[in-house]
Amino acid sequence: MKQIKIPSQLYGESLKRTVLDYSLITIGAFILAAGFVFFINPYNIVPGGVYGIGIVVHHLIPAIPVGTFGLILNVPLTLLGIRILGARFGLKTVLGMILTTIFMDGLTYFIGENDPLGLADDLLLSCVFGGIVIGFGLGLIFKAKATSGGSDIVAMILAKFTKISVGQLLMVVDSVIVLVGLIVFKDWKIPLYSWIVIFITGKVIDITIDGLNYERALVIVSEKHELIKEKILYTLERGGTYLKGEGMFSGDNKRVIFTVVTRREVSALQAMIKHIDPKAFMAVMETSEIIGEGFKSLEEKSA
Repeated sequence: MKQIKIPSQLYGESLKRTVLDYSLITIGAFILAAGFVFFINPYNIVPGGVYGIGIVVHHLIPAIPVGTFGLILNVPLTLLGIRILGARFGLKTVLGMILTTIFMDGLTYFIGENDPLGLADDLLLSCVFGGIVIGFGLGLIFKAKATSGGSDIVAMILAKFTKISVGQLLMVVDSVIVLVGLIVFKDWKIPLYSWIVIFITGKVIDITIDGLNYERALVIVSEKHELIKEKILYTLERGGTYLKGEGMFSGDNKRVIFTVVTRREVSALQAMIKHIDPKAFMAVMETSEIIGEGFKSLEEKSA
């Protein structure tokens, strides 16, 4: 059997990317944990997600740490996500969840949870900086092609069986968790402050990795369009359209790929195309709205 040799340059790039990804996950998990420990957990803010539920449970049963309870919820959710959506989460997401738990509970142990920064009298400031820090940490994790688990997975599962976008479902899931915090703490300030954190977190994530929950329209021109098509169809599980094109200078006929993917998927697709055809032409365009199969239908638009 003929042995296939991997070029040392490609191996080096792959190793470098792997090291970078796991470094981003580690740093992102630490920053995410610090955001909760310093700005959110001490003041019983419930910014959605499994750690939001963990804050509620920790208030009811102080012996259960927030990070540990978040991990307990994340394990079955991740297994359910793999079963329904496929093994798209992988080792990176599992590592991110474990590191976040270790960092969160470790920082809480050493720093404590009784107003570590003296912001008890200025919860708005705590929410603003908490949203910024948490958003930046999550952004680094997403940048490494991992997810934060929890409500992300729930939203993806619900999106598979409904016509509602993942972004909208994520807001619904997190809002339900916020309302649970209202019921437990019996304080209207809790959900109001929590929604501020959720809003700021989302904006900072967008800034960190150029967005997550919005779509991008892509125009791709490459001689190796067949290989790129396979990546779009079978790796990203997205559709697309072939357009007929003609080179303005050469006059050669070209097949142009037009596709729409989420912001999370843009960087993944760029990395795939880089390995397939480094000379490919790729235009990434912002979209204000996508209507059609796989997205919002015309019936929903007119409803």
